[in-house]
This record gives sequence, C-alpha cells and structure tokens, in this order.
Amino acid sequence: MTGLPCRAEIASEYRYRTSVSDPDTLIVTLSQSGETRDTIDALLHAKSLGHKYSLSICNVPESALVRGSDLTFLTRAGPEIGVASTKAFTTQLVALFLLTLVLGRQREKISTVQEKAWLTQLRELPGLVQQVLNLEPDIAAWAERFADKQHALFLGRGVHYPIALEGALKLKEISYIHAEAYPAGELKHGPLALVDKDMPVVAVAPNDNLLEKLKSNLQEVRARGGELYVFTDLDSNFTPQEGLHLLRLPTHAGPLSPIVHTIPMQILAYHAALCKGTDVDKPRNLAKSVTVE
Repeated sequence: MTGLPCRAEIASEYRYRTSVSDPDTLIVTLSQSGETRDTIDALLHAKSLGHKYSLSICNVPESALVRGSDLTFLTRAGPEIGVASTKAFTTQLVALFLLTLVLGRQREKISTVQEKAWLTQLRELPGLVQQVLNLEPDIAAWAERFADKQHALFLGRGVHYPIALEGALKLKEISYIHAEAYPAGELKHGPLALVDKDMPVVAVAPNDNLLEKLKSNLQEVRARGGELYVFTDLDSNFTPQEGLHLLRLPTHAGPLSPIVHTIPMQILAYHAALCKGTDVDKPRNLAKSVTVE
C-alpha cells in the first residue's frame, strides 16, 4: 500500500544472526505489556547496529519499551486480563493499518480520496465486529465438536495466513489442543498427509482475489475425508456440502478483513476451552509477560 520494503522479524531470533542493517530503516516494535524481554533486547540490538528511528506500538504507556523508543503509538486497549492476548492483537492490527495510511499519504502512494474511504471503513469496523460477535452461538456449536479432538489444522492465504496462525495459537494456549497453521497453498507439501476424519481443518476464506485458489486447496482436504470449518464472507460464493461447515461473516472488509476474521478465531478457541473446562484466563505453563529470555 505504501511501496516501502518491509520485513517482519521474530524478536527472539533477530539479535542472534548477522544482520545487514540500513540505518534509515524504521524499527517498529510491538508488545502488549511493553516489558517483553526479547522485544526490548531486539530494539537495543537494532540501535547498536546504527538504526536511528524506532516506533513502539504498545498498550502500556509507562513500559520499558515505550521509554526506550523514539516514537510511541499507544493502542489504548485497556487492561488485558487474560494471559492470551486478544483485544491487544486486534488493536495492534488497527495501529499498523493507521501507520500504513500515514506513510502512504506522505509518500503520495495513497490518494486523499482513498484515505478517506479507508478511514470510513475503519469507523465502520465496530459494527462489523458486532455482527461477528452475534455469530457466537454458532461458533460455540463448532467448538463442541473440537473439544474431544487432539489436533487441528488452520489454513489461510495471503494476509490471512497470519490470522490462521493466531487461530492456531489461541486454540493451543487455552484449550491445550495441538494446532498448527499453514499457508493453504503449501497444503500438498506435507500437511495434507495428516488430514483425516479426526483432524478438523479450519480455513480463513474471505471473498478476496485468492478465494478460488483457496477453494481448490480445501477440495484437497475434502477428498481425504477431512472435516472443514470455513469462516467466509457474506458475499462469497460458497456451496454448503457434507463435511463442509460454513459461517458467513459480514461482507468482505477489504484491507481490514484480517481484523474481522481474527474475532471468530479467538471465540472458537474460547469456547473450545470452556467445553474442556480449562482456565481461559490463566492457561498452564504461561506467564502474562515474558520478562526473561
């Protein structure tokens, strides 16, 4: 959207390899607590490499990460009670979208008209989220089917692959069901071997330009007897069939679609955990803020 080269890094890995740094690159760090040791150390490492500009997207204004950054974008999500962050994640996505709009306007890659249109969509986001929340009883019914499973596979394409990752992470964290996410186009390069009637497959299937490709990937799952649970959009052309469970979210939200599709993934994990009787707020073995390496 801005024409700027951009790379996502895992903070805990970043400082343990030899990087080719560009001092004019903006370093953006993301953290709910602002006290995550790996993220703070990654920022310090970037500065040691000569990076002159840093921005923290964070939920806690007085945190160490905020104090160590040149610029701060507070997400203002309010206290995140549960160990497994939910609203912090979605507000980080909103913050990144706003950052994109600002950089796009400054570089004249986004017109005033386009910016206004996307800001209008952003203001409509709460209404879209409410429509997704209205689907909670249906998502809870899906979760009942998950409760006795040992494994689950999550699929997504393009910008929705990270949303599949979020869905798998949440299911692991609070229901203790082993789950992994894969780019749907890579299905035949390994994960398809795992698919059978006991491996539920959850797909993020928005009505975008990759939908037809994704449908082809999902057909591979059905051909192997896999049970599909598909989150799609109201305006997508999906035909219900045996072994294919559909939930239609609001009409496709364009670049904000990943935010809309995150919500049902988190609700699915929540209800799966309730069915299993696990502690939703305090999952075993996990800490609220990882302050040591």
